[in-house]
Amino acid sequence: MIFIVSGAEKSNTRNAAPALGHLLYGRPRSPISESEWVQLVHDIAKGDQAALCQLYDRTNRVVFTLVMRITTDRETAEEVTLDVFHEVWRRASGYDPGNGTVMGWILNQARSRAFDRVRFDHRKKRTATAPDIHPNEMTTEDPLHSVQLKERHVMLRNAIQSLSTEERQVVENAFFADLTHQEVAAKLNQPLGTVKTRIRSALSKLRNAVGDELK
Repeated sequence: MIFIVSGAEKSNTRNAAPALGHLLYGRPRSPISESEWVQLVHDIAKGDQAALCQLYDRTNRVVFTLVMRITTDRETAEEVTLDVFHEVWRRASGYDPGNGTVMGWILNQARSRAFDRVRFDHRKKRTATAPDIHPNEMTTEDPLHSVQLKERHVMLRNAIQSLSTEERQVVENAFFADLTHQEVAAKLNQPLGTVKTRIRSALSKLRNAVGDELK
């Protein structure tokens, strides 16, 4: 699903991003109730593209403004905004009204994706500016150390495979993607307490599996 940002919207983004409150409460169209928001998401979960277009039409400016403030780059903000609505389309069936409003759900995804993009761009810049290592500057690796390192990798990989799908998700996001617990909860659309519990459970299993390697 690809969304096209209209020329009028692009021209507006050349100026400073409008106030978020103005976009939320100052739109000239009539507001819709939360039950109508929820119905749109349920329709999207059934594959209704018209419902997705309607949701996009009503919320894309708010999402773009939030992402723009985090990334501070118009083109990046446009890309992330489209990614957010692709994620809405993909994850609509998992939306639970009991965990918050539709707008809050969408903005949580927008915030999480925007921070992910900022981290990715920063890592890419650091890699691009890292000094080159010439072959004559490389040290010879100790064969015993190499074997031990491979053994540790195999042990850790097997230990991770023993985790449940939910535990692997939170561990990968918290440690490999370098997200905070709050950001993991927002990205996976799960309660913060559930995320913390799964991380503790996963780490306990990993410690039991690999012993002193994680101490």
